[in-house]
Amino acid sequence: MRDLDEERAYADRCREALRRMVAGARENVVVGEDTWGDRYTAERLGFYLKTLARDMGEEGDNPPFFGLIAYGDSDPAAGEHRRQTYYLGRRHISDAIGRPPMVIDWRAPVSATFYQASAVEPRGIDTRRRFGWSGNRLTSFEDEHLQTGLGDGSGDSGSELVRREIERARVGPMRDIVATIQPEQDTLVRTSLDVSVCIQGAPGTGKTAVGLHRAAYLLYAHRSRLERNGVLVLGPNRAFLHYISAVLPTLGEVDVEQTTIEQLLDREVRAVDDPVAAAIKHDVRMAEILRRAVYGRIGRPAQAVVVRDESYKWRVNQHEFAEMVIEAEADATTYLTGRERVIARLVAAVQRQAEARGQNCNGVWLRRMARAVTPYVEEVWPVLKADEVLAEYLSDPGQVGLLTADEQRAIAWSRPRKAKSARWTAADAVLLDEVSALLERSPTYGHVIVDEAQDLSPMQCRAIARRSEHTSITVLGDLAQGTTAWAADDWATQLSHLGKPAAEIVALSTGYRVPATVVELANRLLDALAVVVPPTTSFRSDGELTITRVDDLAAACVEHIRGALSVEGSIGVIAADHQLPAVSDALKAAGIETSAADGDGRVAVVPASLAKGLEYDHVIALEPAEIVASETRGLNRLYVVLTRAVSRLDILHSRELPPELRT
Repeated sequence: MRDLDEERAYADRCREALRRMVAGARENVVVGEDTWGDRYTAERLGFYLKTLARDMGEEGDNPPFFGLIAYGDSDPAAGEHRRQTYYLGRRHISDAIGRPPMVIDWRAPVSATFYQASAVEPRGIDTRRRFGWSGNRLTSFEDEHLQTGLGDGSGDSGSELVRREIERARVGPMRDIVATIQPEQDTLVRTSLDVSVCIQGAPGTGKTAVGLHRAAYLLYAHRSRLERNGVLVLGPNRAFLHYISAVLPTLGEVDVEQTTIEQLLDREVRAVDDPVAAAIKHDVRMAEILRRAVYGRIGRPAQAVVVRDESYKWRVNQHEFAEMVIEAEADATTYLTGRERVIARLVAAVQRQAEARGQNCNGVWLRRMARAVTPYVEEVWPVLKADEVLAEYLSDPGQVGLLTADEQRAIAWSRPRKAKSARWTAADAVLLDEVSALLERSPTYGHVIVDEAQDLSPMQCRAIARRSEHTSITVLGDLAQGTTAWAADDWATQLSHLGKPAAEIVALSTGYRVPATVVELANRLLDALAVVVPPTTSFRSDGELTITRVDDLAAACVEHIRGALSVEGSIGVIAADHQLPAVSDALKAAGIETSAADGDGRVAVVPASLAKGLEYDHVIALEPAEIVASETRGLNRLYVVLTRAVSRLDILHSRELPPELRT
């Protein structure tokens, strides 16, 4: 095995090889422009070469490798890997000859043993080496001799380098975890593309990281299948997306769509529902109501279809026409598909008559007949637009049943409006998507990853289900962190709304990012929450927690921030949304520069409603009682706020603490 100086020299050779790979990829783009062949082949080759060059060029200045596995000479279990040594990194690196590779991609099958092997089950590995880096400089390594159980560490969870990496201060956006993936996380990352999985993850268990690394793994293992429809990552808000935005590019994947459910629906929102109306619109009953509103427009023919064709008249009697409508309505996958099917059947009936008379029924004739029968179809199966259907329904919700009279009044517009003058709300956007899907099919993705899925309403779940109807889905969330009025109480029901009732539910309860002292405090809230989840167990023994009663919250906050600025790491000041303006003004007056939740400043001022999914090295949580009182699921929100701290949590309060936090 190489010593530290030899490993540094090897790292330099790997970097040089990667530079040659990037240069070669860019050169191939230039050469490929003059490739002979048909236009389609040239376009596909050009797209591939440019994508490869771009992906490699965006790799960044990451260390070329993070680990090594060496198979033993005498262990029969080693099989074809006997006497082989593999370096593992974020991407494959090869030399000028190309074989053997200098670094293996962490997603390759052989790399799984790095994460899964242990002294109990070494999987043929003699030595597992982990490398320590400071920036891009190799500073140390740590060996585990799995066949003998000896090493610099004390087992899988006792690796000092792993522990240091996990406990490292969090600065900037979320990082990848390829060097510290734990066995249970690796199993989930490498789950087959055809399998849908739901990960119930306590705070700090790495569920978001697992989801993102799963996206990267699936694109590596099933690229040809996923390139056609792509991979979609849905997050709860833009601040969260900004926080995770750097992970996939560092893993070599830049073509993954990362967005929110609101952006996915792509509707202009210009109004806000009151909480009661929003809850009703997000209720699953709206799916059946809208289906009735759409298909209730279909009538029954009142007359026969008579089509003039020069000297002939073709006739489809009323009874036959009615049967066509009934059959199409029963078989239709979407409203407009059924309508086109009726037109096609009428044209076919006319064509049979014409051909019996010797008529030449070419394409021009068939299109003319389709135009001729369309007015008859319009009378019983009119063309609809989603916004017109919803505007008509909200103008008079009583026209369709299922809601009580009070519920109908809650969502009804104060006066009837046309679609063009409608001011849609965020809940309306979900309903518009439902109607649009009833009219015609929605586009689908090759795989969908949904984070903070516990906060999705049944109607939002249906919108996602339509986009993953024939593919798999990865669901990430924590029932204890459900904060919306319609948050899920159990995963079985939520998975049913997402169209994946058979998805496997896996619980992650070991927290790698939240210190034990913070976890123990947050766990006190679990009994008061209306969900059943396992309590979190922290991997970490470090961390600090202070709870201080103060007279002036703003002044105390300024004092704590000044103390925190002397230590490395990000700082998050989290408070109830309505308290933030006063806090921000106090920090500004004190000369402390701050940023918003989606900013890159050292000190972030974060409303409690946007804290989910974020993490800060040092969190200063203000007035827990106010956070609890600010919303219906205030205790859930407080649970979220308390678990954003990576190293230290300071709780400042002037009011009495919630009972669950009192000692």
